[in-house]
Amino acid sequence: MHWLQDQNGETSLQELQLDIVGFLAILGEGSVLANAQVSTLSKWIFLPRLIPAPQAMMRPTRPDKLEPVPGQVTGVFSGNDRGSINHIGNIVSDAGSLPEHSVRVVSIERTSENPLKSKTVAPLTFILFFGFFLAVILLAVSIWQNDGMSIVAVVLLSLLSSLIGWGNKWTLKLPERKIKKGYVPRGDVVIRYPKGSFLVVRCKENVARELYFAPESIKYMLQHGPAYRILSLVGTMMLMGGVICLANAQIESQIAWAGSYMLLGSSYWIVAALPGKLHWDCSCYTVENECLSDSNMEAKGYPSANDTFTMALWKTILVVKSTDWVLKSNACPNTEAWRRWLAAAKVEANLVRLSDKPNMGDKKPVKTWEVSSWDAQGQLARMLDEQAKKDEKSVEGGIEEVGGVEDV
Repeated sequence: MHWLQDQNGETSLQELQLDIVGFLAILGEGSVLANAQVSTLSKWIFLPRLIPAPQAMMRPTRPDKLEPVPGQVTGVFSGNDRGSINHIGNIVSDAGSLPEHSVRVVSIERTSENPLKSKTVAPLTFILFFGFFLAVILLAVSIWQNDGMSIVAVVLLSLLSSLIGWGNKWTLKLPERKIKKGYVPRGDVVIRYPKGSFLVVRCKENVARELYFAPESIKYMLQHGPAYRILSLVGTMMLMGGVICLANAQIESQIAWAGSYMLLGSSYWIVAALPGKLHWDCSCYTVENECLSDSNMEAKGYPSANDTFTMALWKTILVVKSTDWVLKSNACPNTEAWRRWLAAAKVEANLVRLSDKPNMGDKKPVKTWEVSSWDAQGQLARMLDEQAKKDEKSVEGGIEEVGGVEDV
């Protein structure tokens, strides 16, 4: 093993190398963090392997909840209201990519008591084993080249992933309703996304509580906070040592390391670009798509496209048959004209019938909400115009009254 010896066999600091290849080991933090939480839910997280940017997983404090998604969640009958969408609820409904001003309807039912977990066979599992395979190959190359520095780097950086897994392994527990006696309203939920699109979730109250309103419970295997921080410190030292050893490895080994990290980084980037639902096992929930009579049956989820936010809001009311949730979720202004329009929309919505539509050749038909010919956009424009004229007259009357007082 050659350490710091020159050509004459004498120790010399001039032989110390700090090559740029070590930086490849700490690049790709964004792609690693994209699926960090679901990957640490997997049982394969303890597998010793290479991972790009391991420092991304050694945070001073661990997150105590899953990352929420922007949106407004409102219970149609329960009165619950939240300013963000739970991560699990967004994964199960899979509606984050709805087009602007579109409406989608789904029915969600819990069909088993199995826990929500990460998939055993999934793209994340593939790159975990790919990192293990690369570590084995690099160890074999290092031994073949008699490269002690590279051997130490493989050991340190591979065991670092197991250490990170120990500190970040967690289990997910969704909330349950503890008191089950008495009347429980339906749990139907309306989700309004930032682009003005709506998702109507028809479900029971326990499903709405689990997915959208009660926070998920994260339970880490290593619960002691100071112990986790010490573990992160040890992992940081291992990362530094591994990078230094890698920088002083032989050129042949460094070429193998560079190729391995380039392949691994590309794999993590590709997996990060995939839909999040591919990594979760949601088999405990059954999700059925419903549609409106003007829905695009060839698009994913059968969305109903609209040109304006008003039409999207009207079709949402058409499905849920209620308007109380609209003002609660700030989906429209709380003015007299809008309140009159909401009252008219509720009356029209209760005249709409539910039918079945063939499902593109499938045997099971799709529940379909017939869109009436009521001119929602025109009715709103007329009511707003009437309100504007009424307000204008009120202002003119107030000015005349003030003028009369001044004359006196």
